[in-house]
Amino acid sequence: MNKLFKVLFLGIALFVVSGLAQAQVKIAHVNTAEILDVMPDKSKAEKSLEKYYGDLQSQLQAMAQEYQNKAQDYEANVATMSNLVKQSKEKEIIDLQNRIAQFQANAEQDFEAKRAELLKPILDKIQEAINTVGKEKGYTYMIDLATGAAVFVGDDAVDATKDVKAKLGIK
Repeated sequence: MNKLFKVLFLGIALFVVSGLAQAQVKIAHVNTAEILDVMPDKSKAEKSLEKYYGDLQSQLQAMAQEYQNKAQDYEANVATMSNLVKQSKEKEIIDLQNRIAQFQANAEQDFEAKRAELLKPILDKIQEAINTVGKEKGYTYMIDLATGAAVFVGDDAVDATKDVKAKLGIK
């Protein structure tokens, strides 16, 4: 009977040890910025962005030229204008300044949205490759050197969020 317990204990110990060996955490790192820089689709996206930026710049320059013309006209003729015409011209110039400022703010947002739209398929392709490599190589985590964030979390990764919340008394 004593021999049976020893064999059973040894079997359980081997099972536990082999399970611990398999639960090994494998961490890798990847640099998505480096990968993005050499992606063939990136140059196409950059050319498209340059054209989009040029279109926005052209529109802004046209508005600036219109502003400059109105301001010069106002300065040249202010002495001969009636108060009503002067107020109207001043309001027109101020409105144009506001439109230009609004256009600049919207243009920056539009440009960033266009950039995100063009880069999304490329970044999705990179993420898909990271996920595939992570699964194939059995990595638990893959950390992006460009951002410091985990870009792949394997099935056997441990999420300690609940434990940390509990330690802080947060539900």
